[in-house]
Amino acid sequence: MGASDVGAVMQRALTTTLMVGGPIVLVSMAVGLVISVIQAATQINEATLTFVPKLLVVCLVLLILGPGMATNLTDFTRFVFQAASEAGR
Repeated sequence: MGASDVGAVMQRALTTTLMVGGPIVLVSMAVGLVISVIQAATQINEATLTFVPKLLVVCLVLLILGPGMATNLTDFTRFVFQAASEAGR
């Protein structure tokens, strides 16, 4: 396994991480920002108020995008095992 193969695996790992974790993080940040603006406008200073909306939205994102994320992770796992098996030749 040469340096180019290791680089390809690392690049694929980074893109897989961004594609799987990115939507969850972005949606959670957006919901947190909206709730924070509402809290600032209404002067409600409750730290736990953002928890339930974030939880619901993240669950919804996982229900919608979960199968695609699982497929992406499965493809990456197959890629890594294939690269590892070709390195042993």
